[in-house]
Amino acid sequence: MDARSIIGWNLRSLRVERGLSQERLALAAGIDRSYVGRVERGSENVTVSTLEALAGVLSVPVARLLEEPTEHTRPDPLPSGRKRKGAGPK
Repeated sequence: MDARSIIGWNLRSLRVERGLSQERLALAAGIDRSYVGRVERGSENVTVSTLEALAGVLSVPVARLLEEPTEHTRPDPLPSGRKRKGAGPK
């Protein structure tokens, strides 16, 4: 795996693990949602500043985004669409 793919894989895994949509992650990190999608697909060269912002929102050290993944299954996608107002976890 190349560095961009590793970053994208780790970013998506951590985001899904925390139950965040791309939109919520992007908003909290102060970046565009479509940019988060491109990073997750490994098609963007991410700056260190962007890595710091994303890692901060995910509450992990920047180095965590650069670790070679050991798992070979992609994380399950989050349900699509917006949550209803007042809808909490089941």
